[in-house]
Amino acid sequence: MRDIDDSTTETPTRRDTLKYGGALAAGTALAGCSELLGQSETDETPAEGTYSVSMEPMGSVAFDEVPERWAAYDGGYADMAVALGQADGLAGVGGADRYYTYVYDELPDVTVDRDVIEQYPEVRTKEEFYALESDVHLYDPQMLINWFDWDEDDVDEIASTVAPFVGNLIFRRSDDWHDYRYYTLYEAFEKVAEVFQARARYEAFSELHTEFIASIQERLPPTDERPDVFLTFEGADEPEAFSPYRLDDAGTSKKQWRDLGVHDALAGTGTDNLSTTNRGKLDYENLLEIDPDVLLIRGHERKSAAEFRDTVLDYMQSHPVGSELTAVQNGRVYRGGYLNQGPIHNLFLTERAAKQLFPDEFGAVTGDDQLFDRQAVADIINGDLTDD
Repeated sequence: MRDIDDSTTETPTRRDTLKYGGALAAGTALAGCSELLGQSETDETPAEGTYSVSMEPMGSVAFDEVPERWAAYDGGYADMAVALGQADGLAGVGGADRYYTYVYDELPDVTVDRDVIEQYPEVRTKEEFYALESDVHLYDPQMLINWFDWDEDDVDEIASTVAPFVGNLIFRRSDDWHDYRYYTLYEAFEKVAEVFQARARYEAFSELHTEFIASIQERLPPTDERPDVFLTFEGADEPEAFSPYRLDDAGTSKKQWRDLGVHDALAGTGTDNLSTTNRGKLDYENLLEIDPDVLLIRGHERKSAAEFRDTVLDYMQSHPVGSELTAVQNGRVYRGGYLNQGPIHNLFLTERAAKQLFPDEFGAVTGDDQLFDRQAVADIINGDLTDD
């Protein structure tokens, strides 16, 4: 299979006049503002003329103006665009079920139009890309090829007749087909900032993030006092089998656990990370052999901490084998966080994780303790970057 990043051809971003089906798409009315949100309050002046952004696997992509309308496959890239003040330009997402927008409710004057998301919740077909008429697609095209049966001609067609792709699947690093460069969360975020010419917002977020992580890490207990953690996916309220995640996989979905320096309960077991090809699961007997201090279960992000405990933990406490697990007996079974997290999500998920794992230091996960300044985050998103 030819790698898309082998191409050095720069693809212009502005869609041509081709309209799928010969009519204006229904999504056209959802177009965002032509100016960056809060641009007058920042020094983010869009570049004059053409500029380029280089990111694997696409290579160098040329833009003749800053994109207004955008679509993102996952919540991580959508969250990046929102962080850069681009919420009004959202046209649709590839996986709305894993884009958790409720965190924005805690940020003053930060909103995302759920009607847009619900109108186009699974943008995965060429027809949908034509209908949305976006100016940029925050997708890894190799994901479309490997997950949704596209071929490279399909990718080239949409990139040339609608808008280019800029993105890299970064939430995990265990897929054989992903044989090109990966990016950290903030490396990918920086590329998206280049797309939207929003350098000032990116730098403000990066500084806030660095200070926040440092403030958490300086309060952590010594490494030998940190728990052994088993991270898994199982979306059922009455779980019986568990898909394994390895914390040593450097994907962005595990960032908060790495930053907190916890120990992977699967270390030395030979168990591989969940991937496109590895769909193996562990049962309760397997878990009992590992017997982690903390069990983190993904697939329950629409539940509150209390709702999770009243369903999933309650079931495990009554299970004949599950109830023997140390984590279950100690009530240390928690929601495991999102697969796809952007910079805003990451702040909330790191705060939650710190409280899950070290409640004596950071407060109970069901409590109201806040470890970062919500207003400061909202100010960056809304373009208020002036110094006090």
